[in-house]
Amino acid sequence: MNWKIASAVGALSLVAVATQANAADLAARPYTKAPPMIAAIYDWSGFYIGANGGYGSSRNCWDQTVGFAAGVAEGCHDATGAVAGGQIGYRWQSSAFVFGLEAQGDWADLSGRNASTVLGVANRTRVDAFGLFTGQIGYAWNSALLYAKGGAAVTRNRYRGIGTGGLAGAEFDGADDTRWGGTVGVGIEYGFAPNWSVGLEYDHLFMGRRDVTLTANGVLAPVGTFSRTDRIGQDVDLITARINYRFGGPIIAKY
Repeated sequence: MNWKIASAVGALSLVAVATQANAADLAARPYTKAPPMIAAIYDWSGFYIGANGGYGSSRNCWDQTVGFAAGVAEGCHDATGAVAGGQIGYRWQSSAFVFGLEAQGDWADLSGRNASTVLGVANRTRVDAFGLFTGQIGYAWNSALLYAKGGAAVTRNRYRGIGTGGLAGAEFDGADDTRWGGTVGVGIEYGFAPNWSVGLEYDHLFMGRRDVTLTANGVLAPVGTFSRTDRIGQDVDLITARINYRFGGPIIAKY
């Protein structure tokens, strides 16, 4: 019996040794690092369309050049009120720099008047529409964009001579004109969703000085009769809130 026990013990020893050898030959389980964190980069590239609304102020100075008070500076006034409209454009992004082109058109109700230096006369200006055609350059911090813009501007204006005293409120002469000039502006915009952004923008319009011929409205002279020519200078300041929808791709995932 002793030789059988010895044989069994020997066999078990051989099995244990073989098992340890096989375990030593097995490679250790490899360690896998967790994937790096993904940073979401907002992409400003693409066509966009949007709406805007805000406040405007137009500075208008009238100097009569031809008429019953030629050579008289008739004074200045601010025409103020609300603006609302829309914009359409395209942007493309290169690294953190963003470039763009935009067209904007707004309805406006900017109105104001001043008592002219000519006795019994008040001059009134109303800006009832404007348009901007601009290029943009900006710098983006992910979903935040700071930009500057510049280009051409156009305003549609109504000029009226208003009676005072016994003719208070009566329009005795007037003219309408469309005026071209330049504009510069700055804005900040924030992308709150992959294709949506909101912003705030300031624009200054340099509309220059232009001779405007006013004709009678039938109160003091027959309709269409020459009344006077004034050289009218105009500048406009605008502050608008904006919302845009961009027809572009979603945010870019970047390692």
